[in-house]
Amino acid sequence: MTTVLLVLHFFVAAALIGVVLLQRSEGGGLGIGSSQGMGNLMSGRGTANLLTRATAVLATVFMALALALGLLNQGTGRQRSIFESPPAATAPALPAAPAAPAAPAAPSVPTN
Repeated sequence: MTTVLLVLHFFVAAALIGVVLLQRSEGGGLGIGSSQGMGNLMSGRGTANLLTRATAVLATVFMALALALGLLNQGTGRQRSIFESPPAATAPALPAAPAAPAAPAAPSVPTN
């Protein structure tokens, strides 16, 4: 269930990004706000209204999916934060015990 919602969440996010980039900004930007190439199907104003409504619907679906995924994974027993405990692979190792001291060596006497 979670995997299906996660894949759907990905597609909604991609669609939301696309719809936002298609909208006409104050300076023109990447928008398709003119009726050139659209024929008489939609006017510039109709396109803007359609994109605004699509953005609102996709944003609502995106937030609902995010909340649903959060609620589904709430009681899974997984680690809740990356700051709670360090991962096992990067945990510092205990230092090695010092070696037992060797018996002192007899002083060497120079011979002539």
